[in-house]
Amino acid sequence: MKRLTFMLAAVAGLAISASGALADTTIKLVEVITSPPRTEFLKKQIAEFETANPGIKVEVVSLPWGQAFEKFLTMVQAGDTPDVVEMPERWMGLYANNAQLEDLGPYMAKWDDAKTLGDRAKQFGSTVNNTQFMIPYGYYVNALFWNKKLFKEAGLDRPPATLDEFVDFSKKISAIPGKYGYCLRGGPGAFNGMHMFMNIADGKGGYFNEDGTSTINDEGSVKGLQMLADMYKNGLAPKDAVSWGFNETVTGFYSGTCAMLNQDPDALLGIADKMSADDFAVAPLPVGPSGKSYPTLGYAGWAMFANSQHKDEAWKLMATLLSPKDNLEWAKEVGVVPIHNGADQDAHFKTEQFKGWFTELSDSSKYEMVTPPTHLENLGNFVDQVAIKNFQEVLLGQKPAKQVADEWAAFLTKEQQAWLAKNKK
Repeated sequence: MKRLTFMLAAVAGLAISASGALADTTIKLVEVITSPPRTEFLKKQIAEFETANPGIKVEVVSLPWGQAFEKFLTMVQAGDTPDVVEMPERWMGLYANNAQLEDLGPYMAKWDDAKTLGDRAKQFGSTVNNTQFMIPYGYYVNALFWNKKLFKEAGLDRPPATLDEFVDFSKKISAIPGKYGYCLRGGPGAFNGMHMFMNIADGKGGYFNEDGTSTINDEGSVKGLQMLADMYKNGLAPKDAVSWGFNETVTGFYSGTCAMLNQDPDALLGIADKMSADDFAVAPLPVGPSGKSYPTLGYAGWAMFANSQHKDEAWKLMATLLSPKDNLEWAKEVGVVPIHNGADQDAHFKTEQFKGWFTELSDSSKYEMVTPPTHLENLGNFVDQVAIKNFQEVLLGQKPAKQVADEWAAFLTKEQQAWLAKNKK
């Protein structure tokens, strides 16, 4: 009898153990702006979340950035949607306009950390239908890295202040055997930097006139696009830069192959690890003929899919990753400007290496920040696929800059005017 009682107790214990295991909730998170160190850090933060929240497990799916747009779209179309996704700003219009993202407003209303959340996070995460479909985890602001050693070798002692100097200094540095003036980005992620130079040359920020017509084929914009094509054609950038993405341009800079790089703070992580702080600096972007410059301010964040079966658990994960503590650690690790008020007072951001970005952010009379038109449903495919292919065609002399700019303007104008008509007040 005792043996039977013992066996029954053991079976009951196993049943309880099994039911406990079955009680675990697994939520899927997809990251799309990936690198090995970045992924490992994200997994570290998630492991801490799992420890603090027994019963919740997180499956991390990492997509290679160069193919992330297509791969994630394929997943969604196949019904393989995540609970939480890392959402680049230019993808938001596609998924939000198709009712695939959860409104985060009700969750934020009960979130204690919303008290310190900066206004920009609320603004930029709700550009589609004035609904908070995403919460940014940080901001990417473009500035100009310059190699002091190569500049000195070329007889230069300061970064370029104007577009004309940017080209002239590139020529002087490219005269050094095996060296190039500019780490041009022609591959994945190239559009924002390219469009930024078009805006600077045009003397206008943004994408559209008030009537919804695009400014991307303005005379000045075409000159900016042609400037980049001429720099590439004339050997002021490496030949293989036509296909360079983020990693290649950063490597080109810290290896001393090319002397200038326009990039966000995330590039500082790899560069500072490979170069002495005395050998490079970060300056504001050069100004155009108008005396102004138009740095791109991009961002990405976390969003929840509306068909998630575990919304409370998904929000709990998002709230943890976006908390002041985790967000500050994340900002330092991946190189973004953090989202919570007061984070800029951290010692990490009070260094000379951040001077260029903070100069741009503090002088609005000279530097006008440009954010992508994230409300446009087809922006992601245009920026990550179509525009990259066309830009490479211009660099290689296969299509004239004016023709490509006109094609882009036709697409953007159609998209914007359709949006304006739909949202007419």
